[in-house]
Amino acid sequence: MKILAFSDVHCGFAACNAIVAAAAEADLVIGAGDFAQRREGLAETMAILEPIADKAIYGFGGAIPELNITAFESFDITEAEPLLVAAEGADIIICHSPPKGLADVMASCGSMGSVEIRDTIVRVQPRLMVCGHVHDCWGERGQIGQTEVANLGPRVNWIKLEL
Repeated sequence: MKILAFSDVHCGFAACNAIVAAAAEADLVIGAGDFAQRREGLAETMAILEPIADKAIYGFGGAIPELNITAFESFDITEAEPLLVAAEGADIIICHSPPKGLADVMASCGSMGSVEIRDTIVRVQPRLMVCGHVHDCWGERGQIGQTEVANLGPRVNWIKLEL
């Protein structure tokens, strides 16, 4: 399976157009969050990406970092736990936040990754986990057990996956 994956376009219409142009070569397109700027410009960004809308697959939105900086104003980690349990049996996990200790270091804050997401990857061992969120780590990839982890960024990222 040839996957085109991206994150953090933040209303970057040039990046969106490049992704749409490349999508004809993909078996699956995955967007791992931050399509707009705090929901402003979302409709315009999604209109550009609409031609490549895939069937819905399960992913977990929002940010779950350890520093109390989240995409949800009243987000509590206990709300994330049942959603992460639902990943059981997944071949691909899509989550905006990276796992703790991999592709998660922001120069000004240090590690921004989520322990809960890392624990989910260790438990579930999907073939692939894609994320974004930490802009300093765009393009970084690594492994957690048998799982390939990729912090994407707003560019065309090709991932080959045998399912």
